[in-house]
Amino acid sequence: MATIVREEAAIDLPRAAKGALLVGAAALAGATMIAVGRVLLGLTPSTYEAKQVAILVHLATVLPAIPLGLWVLLARKGDATHRLLGRIWAVLMLTAAGSAVFIRTINHGQFSLIHLFVPLVFLALFRAIRAARMGRIAQHKRLMWTLYSAGLLLPGMFAFLPGRLLWHWLMR
Repeated sequence: MATIVREEAAIDLPRAAKGALLVGAAALAGATMIAVGRVLLGLTPSTYEAKQVAILVHLATVLPAIPLGLWVLLARKGDATHRLLGRIWAVLMLTAAGSAVFIRTINHGQFSLIHLFVPLVFLALFRAIRAARMGRIAQHKRLMWTLYSAGLLLPGMFAFLPGRLLWHWLMR
């Protein structure tokens, strides 16, 4: 029978790092909402991509995942609310990563470099959940912060590079 080892909580992120993540999350969520709003209001040329189910599912899961994930990371840990909201966030992330596999509009139907984040999300989420279940809270916390920043914010920012769909929706 395996024994569960309880760790002390990980060293918390410095206030400046939390602030940077908050600013990055707010900027990403705001820019995404403006871009989507412009499409919905007809302020940008309609594109074929705006009607693709995978893109709609992806945006519908990423948009709430940005503030929810930040809330779960910054709020009180370990209680039933943290676990419930963490599970909801995990489902949103799995759905977003799964839908991203079907978004292939920039490389003539092939995967692009941004698709490298898909296995990162699946692997990091699996490892983070396993760490929490084994009582390795410090490892769980590190993995969740990494997943939030490198699996959600970073690819979200890459989605706004010139020539990408969200860049067109925001800038045209």
